[in-house]
Amino acid sequence: MSLPPLVHLRSVALTFGGTPLLESAEIAVAPGDRIGLVGRNGSGKSTLLKIAAGLVEADRGSRFVQPGATIRYLPQEPDLAGFKTTLAYVEAGLGPGDDPYRARYLLERLGMTGEENPSLLSGGEARRAALARTLAPEPDVLLLDEPTNHLDLPAIDRLEQELKGLRSAVVLISHDRRFLENLTRSTIWLDRGITRRLERGFAAFEEWRDKILEEEEAERHKLDREILREEHWVRYGVTARRKRNVRRMAQLADLRKTRREGRRAVGQVKMTASEAEASGAQVIVADKIAKSFEGRPIVKDLSLRLLRGDRIGIVGPNGAGKTTLLNMLTGVLAPDQGEVTLGTKLALVTIDQKRAALDPNLSVQDTLTGGRGDSVTVNGQAKHVVGYLKDFLFTPLQVRQPVSALSGGERARLLLARALATPSNLLVLDEPTNDLDLETLDLLEELLGDYEGTILLVSHDRDFLDRCCTAILMAEGDGRWIEYGGGYSDMVAQRGEGVAARKAESAEPRNGTTPKSASPVPDAGKRKLTFKEKHALETLPARMDALNRDIAKLQAVLDDPGLYARDAVRFEKATALLAKAHEDLAATEEEWLTLEMLREELEG
Repeated sequence: MSLPPLVHLRSVALTFGGTPLLESAEIAVAPGDRIGLVGRNGSGKSTLLKIAAGLVEADRGSRFVQPGATIRYLPQEPDLAGFKTTLAYVEAGLGPGDDPYRARYLLERLGMTGEENPSLLSGGEARRAALARTLAPEPDVLLLDEPTNHLDLPAIDRLEQELKGLRSAVVLISHDRRFLENLTRSTIWLDRGITRRLERGFAAFEEWRDKILEEEEAERHKLDREILREEHWVRYGVTARRKRNVRRMAQLADLRKTRREGRRAVGQVKMTASEAEASGAQVIVADKIAKSFEGRPIVKDLSLRLLRGDRIGIVGPNGAGKTTLLNMLTGVLAPDQGEVTLGTKLALVTIDQKRAALDPNLSVQDTLTGGRGDSVTVNGQAKHVVGYLKDFLFTPLQVRQPVSALSGGERARLLLARALATPSNLLVLDEPTNDLDLETLDLLEELLGDYEGTILLVSHDRDFLDRCCTAILMAEGDGRWIEYGGGYSDMVAQRGEGVAARKAESAEPRNGTTPKSASPVPDAGKRKLTFKEKHALETLPARMDALNRDIAKLQAVLDDPGLYARDAVRFEKATALLAKAHEDLAATEEEWLTLEMLREELEG
């Protein structure tokens, strides 16, 4: 028997003008629930959570709260004004019967002392203080709006553990897939003003959502056919009895009204990156570089070789120096010691986390075109700025609006639109996932997967790092950085824990690096490379290039949609050759990588 809800919203509707934001939304939160509230940016998730918290009143519908139930709400932008310390701010949220020790405990758990001046806090520190204030009373219901925003990976991990241990029911909005997967047991999807509930966690949500959208599209197609059939009858049918004609005309009008008023799912962002001519094989070589600020080492004795096609994720706690390291590797900031050598034919495009590249006073169009006309060139093709921005979900009315009028998610999409229109072979992405919804993240991941250049990525999104990176460069503390092969999960498996800094182990490689792959390295001993190994290292890259060319040619043959019907034998032969070329390429890359790792170890 299910428990009665602590909070229940029924048939909630709200309109701010124009299309209704909420039409028939419902949330029922029972004791012990772990609910993920998901939906596109602008779908009304935050507004619905505020209605549940009693901060916003709906136009219609009902809100029920179990008598005596306590609710705490975490806003996206907490206000700490009027408090001398963060501890005072957190303690002010405690009730008469709450444990006062939890205020300091939670602040320390989230990496703060409690003595910080609220007026001097960064966005991440303000978020930690607000989380401590929200969680400290251990309420019956927790309503959390983007709790991981501005948090680094250690803080996200601690927050997850804290939420898992609470008795409170939780409703959370988040764009962090891993966070949602680890915490939710049911999912509410807010889409076009209505809610649908899945009694399973977020891990099952996307398959369920896609099935619903496919069924909707099939029903819409069926409706279109029915309208077409009725319109054909109107034009060409026999008059028959007048009453029957009137009835069928009314039915046609109803069908047209149903189609006209039906709200379709919001379109998807369409991303295409403008790629420049391929860079040289070596993109960035750092040789024993070091950097310190006010006596504190940020980078110490780091050697790193970044090759064409590498996708390196840079991770670590806030303040570890990730952005500083990024600037050193790209030549923006000179190291105190050592040398950074940039490769040939580099075309670099950067997306910075602070979005400083966006002038709030410029219009969206001028931001994209630099004030030069109304078109933008993408991969050599001119596109009208309205059409291009439509691919990033901007309306024609927004094109002439100032950047200052855009939401955080819209600014993130504008920055992506501008960066992807610029030809590049080296993408430098500093927290690119901030404020992007899950669907846009999916498409960005697909784009990066198809991108043929090199990527340097700073992110606190574990799932994004897993999907996009071939190696992780991890801050180990005291200026030491170690490289791990694979994505974030592979780094955790090799390291034995997440991002929290650990002490150096005897097995730690010299010069702050480890091999890029988790594959075993041949025993180096004291020997040198054999002639056969040297020859293979020199010739294998050309072999890989040749295989890539073969794959491209075979894929071009198979891209012909009429090939199978026209020449089935050629289709099957090309398919088999393509599979064999992919196998040969994978084997060749593995052989080259193993030898390259051996060479680095012998020369290290």
